[in-house]
Amino acid sequence: MKRLISFLVVFLFVTNGYSKNGKDTQMAYGVLERLIGKRVNEFDFFIVDNKDSNGEDWFEVKTIKNRVKIKATSNTALCYATYRFLREIGAVLVSWEGNRIDLPKSWPKYSKKESTPFKYREYLNACTFGYTTPWWDWKRWEQEIDWMALHGINLPTAMEGQEAVWQELWKEYGLTRSQLEAHFTGPAFLPWQRMGNINSLEGPLPQEWITKKSTIQKQILQRMKALGMHPVVPAFSGYVPKVFAEQHPNSKITELKSWSGGGFESTYLLDSKDPLFKELGKRFIEIYTKFYGPADFYLADSFNEITPPVSKDHKNEELSDYGNTIFETINEASPGATWVMQGWLFGDNKEFWTKEATKAFLSKVPDDRMIIQDYANDRYKVWENQEAFYGKQWTYGYVHNYGGSNPVYGDLNFYKNELTSLLKNSNKGNVVGYGVMPEGLNNNSIVYEYIYDLPWTQGKESVNDWLQQYLNARYGKATTAPVFQAWQLLIESVYSTKYWETRWWNDKAGAYLFFKRPTLQITDFKGNPGDKEKLKQAIDILNREAKNFDKKSLFFYDLLDVSRHYYSLCIDDLLIECVTAYQLKDIAKGDELFKTIEKQALDIDNMISGQPFNNLSYWLKSAWDYGSSADESKLYLKNAKMLITLWGGEGHLNDYASRSWRGMYKGFYWPRWKMFLEAERESAINNTPFDELKVTGSIKQWEIKWCESKELE
Repeated sequence: MKRLISFLVVFLFVTNGYSKNGKDTQMAYGVLERLIGKRVNEFDFFIVDNKDSNGEDWFEVKTIKNRVKIKATSNTALCYATYRFLREIGAVLVSWEGNRIDLPKSWPKYSKKESTPFKYREYLNACTFGYTTPWWDWKRWEQEIDWMALHGINLPTAMEGQEAVWQELWKEYGLTRSQLEAHFTGPAFLPWQRMGNINSLEGPLPQEWITKKSTIQKQILQRMKALGMHPVVPAFSGYVPKVFAEQHPNSKITELKSWSGGGFESTYLLDSKDPLFKELGKRFIEIYTKFYGPADFYLADSFNEITPPVSKDHKNEELSDYGNTIFETINEASPGATWVMQGWLFGDNKEFWTKEATKAFLSKVPDDRMIIQDYANDRYKVWENQEAFYGKQWTYGYVHNYGGSNPVYGDLNFYKNELTSLLKNSNKGNVVGYGVMPEGLNNNSIVYEYIYDLPWTQGKESVNDWLQQYLNARYGKATTAPVFQAWQLLIESVYSTKYWETRWWNDKAGAYLFFKRPTLQITDFKGNPGDKEKLKQAIDILNREAKNFDKKSLFFYDLLDVSRHYYSLCIDDLLIECVTAYQLKDIAKGDELFKTIEKQALDIDNMISGQPFNNLSYWLKSAWDYGSSADESKLYLKNAKMLITLWGGEGHLNDYASRSWRGMYKGFYWPRWKMFLEAERESAINNTPFDELKVTGSIKQWEIKWCESKELE
């Protein structure tokens, strides 16, 4: 009897649309079932051919007799269409900070058909695998892949698990286990080793890590491919270990300058004309395929924030050779595959990458076998300056988030206007994709929600209309006119900032002044982006409306988010006043401001306890728990602490990944400023010169001890 019941359950599921129209929709059903449970049985999915629509992805949703029938061109399009339907009727909102699900008893009348001119919707920066995902297990990755599917993403970057491949490759060329241990960085810093920026930092990399990530990557790729996504996996871009370079003195290998002025060890780049380049590159893909199966898209970046070691007299010829060799290596190892490269370098180093240099680098690569990911359009206009990349396929997008640092910002109207302008531009070239490639996740969800609608809506609806639907889905029936008014003020005050430029004020990283290493120079600071007064008006309205919402709702999460942002901006203003007061020897005023800053910092720290994932102890415990032994846990813990504080060496990158988290205000940012302000006060009282260099040195020593401590908060 039990077998018969099980058979009937399976039969009902299959006839309910798991394999409609000869196309397997099981994975799309799986995503929806994890989201809404048994109500998945009320949906009928159909995958249809897209040859009649110029190859464009499209979907159609209709409700008929309390069933939801969805046709689409792929599983990801099905997932996105389903989510759009659920969100637009106010039933579901999916976000990193939590989901709101309130399904109606019966489905309302609904009909929509949309298509997108963008074949690919891209996602994830190479750096995300350091700034966000190091401690993720499969459960967390499954959640993220579901999020991708529901947002229509089909070109995700997939960088996990590659160290197992590098390990086998370099062992085949004679490197020992101890030599590889000296080569690999610690887990949090692997993205920059992969891009040729650093070696060895905060290692050695445990074998257990390599094995775990290899297992997870197999699960990631299997799920992505089953959903019809096209994961972008790594390829060889020319970087070799130092010991490999020493063992091959007759090969043309260039020792590069330390990256970003951070005092890092040199990295080593193999010349494209050296026969070893193709040999190593092809072998890497062969091993990768053995581990993870074949791929269609390979990421290779030889010059990410690195000036190419080419001669002045033959610059373009040598760049052409590099481009040609990288492509041929991928093509010979995986015929028909596409070379994907980040377009970041063309904006970051525009002095080197002139039109002539870029054109030469790309000249020998077939137009349809390459994709340039031009994802920094919130900072650079590379595609316009580089004539839409000279016939090559390219994708348009944004970084938005840098380093996982999380001030509240974005610019919805900018994204809308940019997209509509792009689509009308006759010089846009062969743009095939769109999306956002953040360096860090888990913040400013509204930005990502809006951006991933744009490839489908193409900016045809107003931001206000979109916002009303978004809030109805996020907050439910309690969404009132005052709440909408508050969010209009938030759009005007914080979500009209396309780039948080003061994170690089005076060549110092850090989201706010309070997050930057202390300095007397802050008295020259001209202010953060946004409109602080309108932000405060919005917060006041939201506080008045808070009585209508549950304390655990997404409304309260958002209220805490914009509040901690506002009060962090206030601390920046108070710091300037306090430093100035002590400089003027107004001790009483300085002391009063000191106490106010301390109280505000501790209040913020306590307030954001309502955001469980924006929490230092959560990040550190995740790192500690990822270890399989005490030694591994200690290594991961230090990596986790270093990444969000000292990462960047002696250059300007320290505090780049600063986090507005509970525990950081009280345990890291305020202690640094307290040391600094107390020293400044003592100097003022004693009428002695303030030795900023000495104080900063003491703060650096304190930072090192903080990173080396075994405290989990």
